[in-house]
Amino acid sequence: MRLGLTAGYSGANLKVNIDFIQEAERLGFDSVWTAEAYGSDAVTPLAWIAAQTTKIRLGTAIMQMPARTPAMTAMTAMSLDSISGGRFILGLGPSGPQVVEGWHGEAYGKPLTRTREYVSILRKILAREAPLTHEGEHYQIPFAGPKATGLGKPLKSILHGRTDLQIFTASIGPAGVACSGEVADGLIPVWMNPERFDLFEPNLEKGFAKAGGGKSLADFSIAPFVTCVMGDDLEKCRMPVKGMMSLYIGGMGARGKNFYNDYATRLGYEAEAKVIQDLFLDGKKGEALAAVPDKLVDEVALVGPADRIRDRLEVWKASPVTDMLIGGGQPDILPVLAEAVL
Repeated sequence: MRLGLTAGYSGANLKVNIDFIQEAERLGFDSVWTAEAYGSDAVTPLAWIAAQTTKIRLGTAIMQMPARTPAMTAMTAMSLDSISGGRFILGLGPSGPQVVEGWHGEAYGKPLTRTREYVSILRKILAREAPLTHEGEHYQIPFAGPKATGLGKPLKSILHGRTDLQIFTASIGPAGVACSGEVADGLIPVWMNPERFDLFEPNLEKGFAKAGGGKSLADFSIAPFVTCVMGDDLEKCRMPVKGMMSLYIGGMGARGKNFYNDYATRLGYEAEAKVIQDLFLDGKKGEALAAVPDKLVDEVALVGPADRIRDRLEVWKASPVTDMLIGGGQPDILPVLAEAVL
């Protein structure tokens, strides 16, 4: 199992803790991942990190597909991969309708259809076997729709990308997980219980079967986000995780359209997920946080004293997870994790 580090996205001021990332690289962490929502983008800080590291792999978790055309994403991926010496991993996701329509001003559409088309276009661009053409529901290349000039011309990328550049997709829903198994090289769950891989495996197998060619878990990455908070006060360590989970389960989506709430239900917390959402959407955010079960936090995160974290890591190491993408930002946790895993 490999260790990755999540740099996330920024608050009001964009800052990158380069010392923290360089220490992770020195200790043998395999990758570092940036993110984006509706503020800082994922690519700019990753380029900054690339310039100040030498071997750690560089991933986006995730770049929002509706924010960029597939060709623009391919151009960015090839550029960053080339300038970093082949260290880039392209992590993609559909985002959600609130951000896609409320921020980017694009129709949310059909996220799985978009994902299949998007990845197909990316792979054509990377392969450079022919000038790019695509006729789909979300993308038509060359564009020939309303207001087209008729001058569009199929093109090949000037820059030669790697055909084996890895593409990961973020998903937690059954259909999205199957889509990842079908078109991607890896899956990024927002969090997961390593003892509940049954929530993923059947759908991944469906995707592998659809992809054909003998694709299987043996050549596929499972890379969940894992928040890690180390300290002697277990309840205090749980609190940041509860804050994050109450926001996602309670407020990341409308009442009837919250993928994270649905996921918590599948993890076995249906009643708790409803309570968290009701409280959060009623403005009772403190009570929503308090309603997140300790057991759920302990299943998906690494919290508490170092020995407790080491014990839980044994469960993760025995699971099909290939990459733990560690969040939390604690410098003193890096050597503990490196010693236990690497």
